Amino acid sequence: MNVSCLIPCYNERERIAKVLDIVVSTKYVQQVICVDDGSTDGTADYIEANWPTVEVIRLLRNHGKTKAIKQGLQYVDYATLLMMDADLQGLRKEELEAALDAYKECHEVDMIIMRRINSPWFVKWYRSDVLLSGERILQTADLKLVLRQRLKCYQLEVAINRYMLRHKKVVRWMPWSAINTYKVDKLGVLDGSRKEFNMYIDIVNYVGFSHMCLQLASFTKKLHYKSVSNPTKEPQLYLKHYFN
Repeated sequence: MNVSCLIPCYNERERIAKVLDIVVSTKYVQQVICVDDGSTDGTADYIEANWPTVEVIRLLRNHGKTKAIKQGLQYVDYATLLMMDADLQGLRKEELEAALDAYKECHEVDMIIMRRINSPWFVKWYRSDVLLSGERILQTADLKLVLRQRLKCYQLEVAINRYMLRHKKVVRWMPWSAINTYKVDKLGVLDGSRKEFNMYIDIVNYVGFSHMCLQLASFTKKLHYKSVSNPTKEPQLYLKHYFN
C-alpha cells in the first residue's frame, strides 16, 4: 500500500517539525504534500529547507483549510490518502503506523478516523474528538467527490462524514494520543473563541441540525483490530466478523 499524505498549514513554522519528522519516516507513506495556505511566518521556506522530499504547494493568500486541501489534491499520486493537521502535539509514530496497518488489512473499511482520546472533556462531550478530527485515512477518490461541493473552511470534516453516511461507507475510529493546538492558544482568548464559535455555526449551517444530531448519535464505531501479519502487535483487538 502506497500512501500520499496531505497536510495544510498556515503559520505553523513553530509546530510542524514534530509532525513532519514522524510522517516522512512512516511506512507506507511515499508522498508528503504540504499546502502552505498563505503563511507569513516562513513556513514554506522552513519546510523546503529541512525536509527536501516534502512537496510544498504555496498559495499566495490565506484561503482556509478546505481550499488548501482541494489545491493539494491535484498533486496526490496515490489512491490511499492520509490527512494530517500541521499543529499536532503528542504525535506517536506507532499509533500512526497501527492505523495504516489496519487500513491495509481491513478491506471492508472505507475510512479510519484517528480519535483524539486526550481531548478535554467538553470536546468529547459533543464528539468533536471524532467528528472533527483532521487525521483520517481514506480513498483519494472519495475526498475528491466530497470536494465537488462548495464548502467553507470549517466544514470539511463534517462534509466527509455526511458523504460516508449517505453512501453507506464503513467508517471506524482508532485511538490517537495526539491533540491539535486550539485556536485560543494560537490567536488569544478573544480571537480564538470567536473563531471557534464561527466554526460551529458554519458546521451546523452546512449539515443542518437534524443531520448534525445523526452524526452526534450514531456516526462511526471503534475499529476492533488485531494485526494479521503480526498477531502480537498492539492494540490487541480483533477484526473477525466485526463489520456488518
